[in-house]
Formats: sequence, structure tokens, C-alpha cells
Amino acid sequence: MSADMPMEFLEQEIQRLEQALQAKSKEVEALQDRNLRLMAEFDNAKKRAVREREEHARFASESLIRELLPVLDNFERALQAARGDEGAAAVTAGVELIQRELLRVLEKFGVTAFSSVGAPFDPERHEAVARVPAAGHPEMTVVGETARGYLLNGRVLRPALVTVAMSADRDAGAPGAGSA
Repeated sequence: MSADMPMEFLEQEIQRLEQALQAKSKEVEALQDRNLRLMAEFDNAKKRAVREREEHARFASESLIRELLPVLDNFERALQAARGDEGAAAVTAGVELIQRELLRVLEKFGVTAFSSVGAPFDPERHEAVARVPAAGHPEMTVVGETARGYLLNGRVLRPALVTVAMSADRDAGAPGAGSA
């Protein structure tokens, strides 16, 4: 054996160890990257779960509130019918009080009514039940409201049932001219 052999062996061993170190360094970097990604994914999942819980809490009462809206409609109809009768003034006042109380309670849960008459027709907020010739109103403007629309925390809970203006010069005899 020559004296160069151990030196050559040492150089090969150093080279092998450097390669092993580089491989382990790359492995550590990959594991650190994976760990960061997993932490970010976990953080996003936590935030998403919080958002979903908040969303659920905000809209959990939606089905109950939807069931109460016809009650509000009936209060409004009863009040409209009774307002012309002077003998029903006391009953009318009582029904108005109950209606205001119910609206106040619903507002605590994020329910708000919106008015549509005079507004441009918006398919997101309105459901057209009829189209009528209406001189003096631009086409596709809401000119009547059959049932009020409601929002729950800013989202449409129930669209308003509305009558929409159509231009007066349209052919009134055309099929469907008087309906939506």
C-alpha cells in the first residue's frame, strides 16, 4: 500500500460526508417547508371554522324568521282593512303595537324590512308579480308592493313582491301585457 491511499480515502470520505450533509440539509429544508405549509393550512382551517360558526350563528334563525314573515304580512293586511273603520280604532292601535313589537324583536336578530316602491326593479331584491302601464314612471320601476321584502344581516331573506312599470306605449293587447 502506498501513502497516498489513506489520503485518497480521506478525501473520498470527506466528499461522501459533504454530499450526505447536503442531502440532509435539503431534507431539513423540505421538512421545514412542509411544516410551514401545514401550519398555514391549519391556521386557514381554524379561520374558516370560526367564519363558518359566525355565519351559522348569524343565519341560524333564518327558517324561524321565514315562518314569521307571513304573520307580519297578515298584521299589515289587518291594519290596512281596519284603518278605515273608526269603530276599530282601539283594535287598530293594539295591532299596530303588536306589529311594532314583533318588528323590534326581529331587528334584534338582524331582520330589516326594505321599501321598494319607486326603486328600479332588482331581481335580487324583488319578485315581479305584475307589469302595468304606468305613465310618469320609467320602465322597470317598482310602482306597487304586494308584500314587503326583508333582509337578514344584509342578505335577502325574502324578496319583495312587486308590480313593475312598463312603458305606456307598449301594445296593451299583447299577450301577457298585464302580468309578469
